[in-house]
Amino acid sequence: MRGPCYCRFVYDCEQLAGIFGRWWSLTTEIALTLGVLGLTVILFVTELFRVDVTAILVMLLLPWLGLVEPLEAFSGFASNAVIAMMAVMILGYGIDASGAMKRLATPITRAAAGSESRLLGMVSAAVGLASAFMQNIGATILFLPAVRRISRQSGFSLPRLLMPLGFAAILGGTLTMVASGPMIILNDLLRQGGQDPFGLFSVTPVGLALLGAGIVYFLVAGRRLLPRSEPGDLEEDLAEEWDIPASVRIVDIPLESPLVGRTVEEADLWENGGLHILAQSRRGDVLFSPWRGTVFSAGDRYALIGEQAPLQSFIEANGLKVEGGPCDLRKKLESEDAGFAEVVVRPRSQVQGRSIRQIALRKRFGVEPLVVVSAGERYRGDISDRPLRGGDTLVVHGPFSSIAALGRSGDFLLTGKVPETRGLPERPLLAVAMFALGIALAILGFRLSLSLMTAATGMVLLRVITIDEAYRAVEWRTVFLLAGLLPLGLAMERSGAASYLASAAVSMVSGTHPLLLMTAVAVLATLFTLFMSNVAATVLLAPLAMIMGADWGMDPRALAILVAVCASNSFVLPTHQVNALLMAPGGYRNTDYMKAGGGMTLLFIAVAVPLVYLLFA
Repeated sequence: MRGPCYCRFVYDCEQLAGIFGRWWSLTTEIALTLGVLGLTVILFVTELFRVDVTAILVMLLLPWLGLVEPLEAFSGFASNAVIAMMAVMILGYGIDASGAMKRLATPITRAAAGSESRLLGMVSAAVGLASAFMQNIGATILFLPAVRRISRQSGFSLPRLLMPLGFAAILGGTLTMVASGPMIILNDLLRQGGQDPFGLFSVTPVGLALLGAGIVYFLVAGRRLLPRSEPGDLEEDLAEEWDIPASVRIVDIPLESPLVGRTVEEADLWENGGLHILAQSRRGDVLFSPWRGTVFSAGDRYALIGEQAPLQSFIEANGLKVEGGPCDLRKKLESEDAGFAEVVVRPRSQVQGRSIRQIALRKRFGVEPLVVVSAGERYRGDISDRPLRGGDTLVVHGPFSSIAALGRSGDFLLTGKVPETRGLPERPLLAVAMFALGIALAILGFRLSLSLMTAATGMVLLRVITIDEAYRAVEWRTVFLLAGLLPLGLAMERSGAASYLASAAVSMVSGTHPLLLMTAVAVLATLFTLFMSNVAATVLLAPLAMIMGADWGMDPRALAILVAVCASNSFVLPTHQVNALLMAPGGYRNTDYMKAGGGMTLLFIAVAVPLVYLLFA
């Protein structure tokens, strides 16, 4: 018969087995989560797959490993961040399509006076200060359309402007206690921990220093860090592929010019110089691709394109006056409503065997043919009388509405998409009002996703944009990138991997100088915010930091605000909402963020840690 000692031994063994089983299960989950995290980093660094494909793989791997439930793995698509991002894309498209940004882009371009550095500094400072009182994603989408237009008008590279814009918007989130989610939630965490909350502008000195450092960083090192190439642009790709001359001159016809009274065909533009007329302005009315019978009149204004030398010779020989300033004709040419396109003659079409003159291409469709490629041979200059054959390729310039009509004629096939002409009138005041409504609702305390999607829906209902335009405005690669990575943050928090990393890192520097301890906290916050939302990183680390501060004899509030500040130190990967938003329009790759964001990350910590130590510790 077994005695009480034996029973007690069995009970103790069962208890130990249960404790060991729970410990083994916990460490297994931590190991798996850290393994997925490491795999994610490797895939991002090597760019073996596109970023959205990597995010989808992570999203699927987590439930298969049992780290999250299947519904939780797909919950990112309904998250506040992803819905807000989709709404922001729609709002940005609406603001640009409404014409609201046209009025902002021109004065900024003039103020920059042809200096890329001055333009970069002005735009970065403006978006950073705007982020002090509104969500940084909202400030970014407010300036994005304007920067796009500024890039087109000034000729400066868009990728060299967008990344500084995004970094400045993120840095602006550290300027006030209402500028970003981590700052807003920090005071609640302080109250829960029995600490006094910070005032609205308590963090402003730190934020100003960070924003200033970020602007100087790009002004000094931007030329070496930022990519030079533009994202794929149909018009620029065509112009480069077909070697279309880049020189475009706006000229006025004076009364004494020998061109007065002559027709376009009689001017020998195509035969002698290979020149083309892109558009004509007569008494304020702009006409693209005037046909060969158009008569030159005194006071007319024309846009000529061609090689520099023959173009200059034609201008001098005919006494033309070059117009260098802004004018109605230049605005039309630089608008998004016209450009280059490539069309192919359909086999068995009715234009086969007929020339450009015979089908009256300019007169019927209002487009200017610049290049014809037939049987592998490229023809320029006077191509009006060359018979067309099935499969011939034409490069034309004109309004996209006219080019689309050419593609619908049944005789030509467009080789790529052209921007569609909007059927709705421009409503800039309504667009700005809807955007302001969304930001106001968010400031009043409503969820960002609800506020911005309400504003985006308002744009559709008020016919600022159509519902089809709203769908096309969403960049789905960005949506899947964010939605796919959100479950990884949930797995890190639930498995204990985040706490494990924090405890391991802190134990390595325990007992050292306060500045070194604060640096460890800053690095942890920076690491966590790369793979989980900055709010989640703050909620997880701030209470732990306050406990560590009390143990180390430091002010807990100092470490807590350091966590909230460094939760914005998200530059190395395009996982922050702002970086994800700008990745597609900027044509960036992960390596671009690593190159520019690596230095910015180190500079952020180097500025934030000493300042927080001096001001709060």
